[in-house]
Amino acid sequence: MRRIQFSRRRFRNRMDLTAPEAVLLLPLSRLSMKTSILFACMLSLAAVAATAQEFKAGPLEIDHPWSRATPKGAKVGVGFLTIKNTGTAPDRLVSGTSAAAGKLEIHEMSMDNGVMKMRPVPAGIEIKPGETVELKPGSFHIMMMDLKEPIERGKPLKALLTFEKAGPVEVEFTVVAPGATPAAAAPAGMPGMPGMPGMKR
Repeated sequence: MRRIQFSRRRFRNRMDLTAPEAVLLLPLSRLSMKTSILFACMLSLAAVAATAQEFKAGPLEIDHPWSRATPKGAKVGVGFLTIKNTGTAPDRLVSGTSAAAGKLEIHEMSMDNGVMKMRPVPAGIEIKPGETVELKPGSFHIMMMDLKEPIERGKPLKALLTFEKAGPVEVEFTVVAPGATPAAAAPAGMPGMPGMPGMKR
């Protein structure tokens, strides 16, 4: 391996901030405020890119599937994601499977006279051409029934989603802490989870 040497005099007499080694080797106290901020922004963007998840099924783009960790003994989990149809024909999310659950169902939560209700959506969710549909807390979501083991924070959950036209596509749900929402998703709570007051099915 070729050994790379850097001149101490070079950095002492003339700080060359355009050189990658200068940014990586010099302490932040030696860098200008502008360069420090720029470097921090670059690291933040890299972190966001690393955590963002996108999956494709034909003209459909499935963005950032995520779920919440469940307590030990829980039999139900929930999955959220965003689907964008870049094609010219409508498609429909009709079903899903996962080794972590006995079955996956598409459900919708809505308010009825001040009471939060949840119902299955057997026909699935249509995604029209050019449309983006978000499965999110308090709205459409994927209900993971009969969990075989707890959904653990930080442990990706694999699933297979099936679309009417685009067919099956494998995805991974990022798992966050109970009650948390990842930065990539719109901030929202999850009122009326099964078993909580004010919830009817």
